[in-house]
Amino acid sequence: MKAVGKQGDWESRTEAKVPAPAEIASRLGIAEGDLCVRTVYEFLADGRPVQLSTSWEPYDLTGGTLVVLPEGGPHAGAGVVNRMAQIGVTISHAVEQPEPRQATAEEASLLGVQKASLVTHIRRTYYSDQGRPVETADIVVPAALCEGRLRDSHQSMMGL
Repeated sequence: MKAVGKQGDWESRTEAKVPAPAEIASRLGIAEGDLCVRTVYEFLADGRPVQLSTSWEPYDLTGGTLVVLPEGGPHAGAGVVNRMAQIGVTISHAVEQPEPRQATAEEASLLGVQKASLVTHIRRTYYSDQGRPVETADIVVPAALCEGRLRDSHQSMMGL
């Protein structure tokens, strides 16, 4: 956020022991109904929501550890890679599947955009070096913001 002159922050709400819906279970390689830790995020720029994310982690992986709550405990806010390292899990890669779609009424309200505005929905899954999915998230960004971010990221990677 600093790179684009904005003050970044986030708000989150975590629930432990939430049964995994079918799609989430499939992405995490667990059975439907297996317990997960679900964290809902609103990412802010200068106090305004610019990105939504719902993260799911298998409870059998983090339950009973100091990293069970992504935004609580001694490793709060450390991110998936660093938190998992604390329990001996090495993240080897992430897979992201972006797709354009229209914002739902709830997403539009939270993001302060018109209902049915274009958003980019990204399904991201982190994998351990053993090939196990350890976290999956649904990320929603207004298309206008996402295009700028992707362009800026690409220019940064290209040294522009």
